[in-house]
Amino acid sequence: MSHYETTRASFSWKDVENRFFPDGPDKCNIIAESIDRWAEHESTRDHPVLVFESRNYRGTWTYRQLKDISCKWAHVLAKYGFEKGDRLMVFMPACPETWFAMAACARIGVIFCPVFPTSTLYEVEARVAGITPKGVLTTPDLVEKLPLKSSSHIEVVFLQKGPKPGLFPKEIIAADVAAQMPEENIIRHFSKDTPLYMIFTSGSTRPPKGIIHCHGDMTGIYATGAWVLDIKPDTMLWTDADPAWVTGTVYGAYAPWLHGISSLVIGDGFSAANWYHFLERWRVSVWYTTPRILADMMAAGEDLPTRYDLSALLHIVTVGAPLVPDVIYWCRKHLHLTPHDIWWMTETGIACIANTPGADIKPGAMGRLLPGIDAAILDENNDPLPPMSIGELALAPGWPGMMTGIFNDPDRYATYFSDNGWFVTGDIALQDDEGYFYHHGRNDDLLKAGDNKLIGPFEIEQLLCMHPAVAEAAVIAKGTEPGRSVSYLKAFITPSNGYMPSSRLSYEIRAFLKGNLTADLLVQEVEFIESLPRTLSGKLLRRILRARELGLPGGEPKNMKDDFRDHE
Repeated sequence: MSHYETTRASFSWKDVENRFFPDGPDKCNIIAESIDRWAEHESTRDHPVLVFESRNYRGTWTYRQLKDISCKWAHVLAKYGFEKGDRLMVFMPACPETWFAMAACARIGVIFCPVFPTSTLYEVEARVAGITPKGVLTTPDLVEKLPLKSSSHIEVVFLQKGPKPGLFPKEIIAADVAAQMPEENIIRHFSKDTPLYMIFTSGSTRPPKGIIHCHGDMTGIYATGAWVLDIKPDTMLWTDADPAWVTGTVYGAYAPWLHGISSLVIGDGFSAANWYHFLERWRVSVWYTTPRILADMMAAGEDLPTRYDLSALLHIVTVGAPLVPDVIYWCRKHLHLTPHDIWWMTETGIACIANTPGADIKPGAMGRLLPGIDAAILDENNDPLPPMSIGELALAPGWPGMMTGIFNDPDRYATYFSDNGWFVTGDIALQDDEGYFYHHGRNDDLLKAGDNKLIGPFEIEQLLCMHPAVAEAAVIAKGTEPGRSVSYLKAFITPSNGYMPSSRLSYEIRAFLKGNLTADLLVQEVEFIESLPRTLSGKLLRRILRARELGLPGGEPKNMKDDFRDHE
């Protein structure tokens, strides 16, 4: 990538595919081309693949060990009747068993479905209903969050450890059963379009959607791991993201496995001192994090980084929010490195726009298009705009990594594609005359909960409507608390018959939400209104509520048509 224009002009995805599909695209498996590839070579089999540390446990596994363990776990899945296309929901804090299960699922074609361990009861119920898993891997503490009444399709609950809660007919301690399984290699080959994993991401006006990605993504993951993360054979990579966030699955597991390098996983919560300690202790060379983490470390003080030896750290990559200039300059001064911002989303599967190592960085820019990726800024008619114009970011379909579907919802999947063939992202952006892209917000209503998690207002509105006093509800963002990732929300409510608006009722509703929402979201205000603004077809128009809140003209709802797609 030292010659950006030349590389883009001459690049072909076929060149990367030849590495992974020697027998054709109908016979592949991401584990055969990653963990097993390195485990079979004498020079790499004993190289660490996974380094895990938490307050109570520390462990290191080599490629040969991970191959043997994941084979045992795959035999466990097969023993309990799991077949190609079945779903395993993984619902627990970061721990080695998550990575064992991830590799085991891929070996036999089971779809790996991680869910945030911090999910609320409502979120868990929605994910279970959306995934319809054959099994769930969880902990005794979290198993109580599984909805018993709507979990009849769950045939087995795998527990990370005991004791068994006794809530489901078939509960097993996964490690105990795996220890009895043979280490005999088990690997099945599929077409490159075979589903590999499913990540749930929330929509603004519809239920959460399960984004499907396939084994063929490995070509895009491998290439972008080299371009964006600057992976070398001796790289120690730390991607500090939960696997339920697509970053944690793709660049915390699959990318390092494909490159045969070591990946660090931390099971403890964030603190600036802890993060510095882990960077020093494990001599992390590439750190993939978020602007929020960097901002929190900046807020912890200028003297803190001087207490640690960070000489091994060579490259910092961020994703999830714009990287503001203050954070860039602070990192340059105190970490002696410039963080490199990138852009992608759950639906794209791989990084698409990036500030690559060695490239000139423009503060505030997401970077430039990676080889094999083509994009444009579209106007309201989905036609490309010239440079320096703000519009919707769209990609040309066909890159290895693009989602292959939305689970059980092909019609919703089709809404991602414009009439003239673009894959529309819902992000508003600008491209300058040198090819750098700048993010200008979302064209939808997603709310950010913490650093890594997006929640659609639809889910909060559904929760509001569970209160007997609420007939209809709409939620908009009001901002965030300085220095924290807490988003303040305002709820607009149409009261049910028999309920009168009052400060007491407002308090009761907010207390109801507080007990059921993640702590990163706080409904600060409730306003009672006679009716919510909707289009002629009934689509809720939150943007009018936002405009009114800011004292801006919002237009007449009944004169508005539905958008070409429901931006989610």
